[in-house]
Amino acid sequence: MYFYDTITITDKISIMNFIKKKYVRLDMIKKIIILMIISVMVTGCSKTAPIENVMEAQSGTDVVDSLEIPEKEVEQTPEPEVVDPKEVIDLSLLPNESGKVMVLMYHNIGDEEKEWVRTPENFKKDLLTLYEKGYRPISLSDYVSGNITTPEGYTPIVLTFDDGNKNNFEYLEDGTIDKDSAVGILLDFNKEYPDFELAATFFLNDQVLFGQSDRVEDKFEFLLENGMDIGNHSRTHANFTKISGEDLQKEIGAQAQYLEGFIKEEGYVVNTIALPFGSRPKDDSLTGFLKEGTYEGISYENIAILNVGWLPAHSPYDTRFNFESIPRIRASEMKVDNVGMYNYIEYFDKYPSERFISDGFPEIITIPDDKVELITTNSDKEIYVYEKESTEEVGN
Repeated sequence: MYFYDTITITDKISIMNFIKKKYVRLDMIKKIIILMIISVMVTGCSKTAPIENVMEAQSGTDVVDSLEIPEKEVEQTPEPEVVDPKEVIDLSLLPNESGKVMVLMYHNIGDEEKEWVRTPENFKKDLLTLYEKGYRPISLSDYVSGNITTPEGYTPIVLTFDDGNKNNFEYLEDGTIDKDSAVGILLDFNKEYPDFELAATFFLNDQVLFGQSDRVEDKFEFLLENGMDIGNHSRTHANFTKISGEDLQKEIGAQAQYLEGFIKEEGYVVNTIALPFGSRPKDDSLTGFLKEGTYEGISYENIAILNVGWLPAHSPYDTRFNFESIPRIRASEMKVDNVGMYNYIEYFDKYPSERFISDGFPEIITIPDDKVELITTNSDKEIYVYEKESTEEVGN
C-alpha cells in the first residue's frame, strides 16, 4: 500500500491545492522569464525601446506592441527645376514664326504627267524634296488655329488634295492599299521618314467618294485614325460666282452632312472647305455663307476656306492672316506660270527670312526684332523677340 492511499480525503485535497499553486507559480515564472528574454533580444536590436516595456511585459502587456519602432526616413523627391522655354530655344536656327507657309494643292496621281495629274514617281520626288529642304507637314486645323507643332528649325507645310478621285485612295481586291495612290505613297514615305508626319486633307465633292462607294466608311475611318482629314469641296463642284444664297448653303451644308454621315469618330466635324474652281459669289452679301449657314435646319461653320492659288499663305500669327481666304500653291511643274511649288522652294532658298521657321514650342511665338510689326497682339501665346543681327554675328 502506498502512502497516498493511507491519508484522509481532506489531506488529499490540501495536497492537490498545494501542488496546483506550486505549478501555477512555476508556469508564471516560466512565462515571465521567456518575456524578459524576448525583451532583451528586441532592445538589443533597437536601443530606442525604453525599460518600461519590460515592466509592462511582466504585467501581461504585449512586448511587440509596446516597442517604439523608429520611423523609416522617406526620401524626398527633389522639385523639378522650372526652365523657361525661351532659354532653350536655339536662336542659331534663326526661328521666324512670322514667315510664310506653303499650302500645297494636289488633284490626281496617275500614270501620265498632266496639268492636274502628278505621276507616282514625281509625287515621291516632291515629298523627298520637301523633306530634304526642311519642310514638315501639319494638319490644316493646326495651321489655322496656330498650333504649330513643327520641330524647331523646320518649316510647316499643309498638304491638300481636291476632288477625292480613286487615285487618291484605292483599296485593291486583296484588301491592301494601292501603293501608287496618294495615300499609299504617303504611307510608304512616312515609314521611311517617320518625322514626315501623315498630315493631309482630302476635299471631297459629289457622292462617289474616292471612286469606291462600298469602301467609303472604311476609308474615312482609316484616314482619321492615321492623322489625315476630310474636307468639303461642295455637293456638285458648283461654280459659286453665280449662285443664290439658298443654293450656296445647300452646296456646302448638304455635302458637310453627307460626309459626316460616313464618319464614326465621335465629335468629328467637316469644317474646312476648298472652293470649287476657287470661285466666290460675285454678290458680296452672299460671301458670308462660305463661312457659315444652314441647310435643312442644320448649321455649318467653316474654320478654313481655301482658294486655288497662287501664293504662299501668311503665318497664322500674322496680322494679315485670314482664315476665310487662304491661298494655295499648285504642286505641279506644268503650266504653273512660275508660281508652282518648285518656284517657291527656290524662292525660300534664296530668301530664307521670308520662310516660317519653327521654334519648337507651340505656346511661344518667336520672331526676329525686324518682324515685330507683323505679329498680332490678340494671341494668348507668349511673344519672344530676339535681336537678329547679334544672332547672325554669333552664327558667323
